[in-house]
Amino acid sequence: MTKRAVWPVRVFRFYLEGFKSMDWGRTLWAIILIKLFIMFVVLRIFFFPRYLNRFDTHDERQEYVSGELINRASE
Repeated sequence: MTKRAVWPVRVFRFYLEGFKSMDWGRTLWAIILIKLFIMFVVLRIFFFPRYLNRFDTHDERQEYVSGELINRASE
């Protein structure tokens, strides 16, 4: 009896084999990687600023976040 691979590995192999047999496989992978880069790097820089960098310690960050949560919940 053969041992089955974990499902993420099986999914990855499925897509890998499928794209290998296609004529446009490498081009599609390039498009996918470019889109992922744009989604996770470029959009994060412009649309998700880091508000907590202005605090020096973990306690200051914790106070700010808890204060914001309490103030927004009471509005």
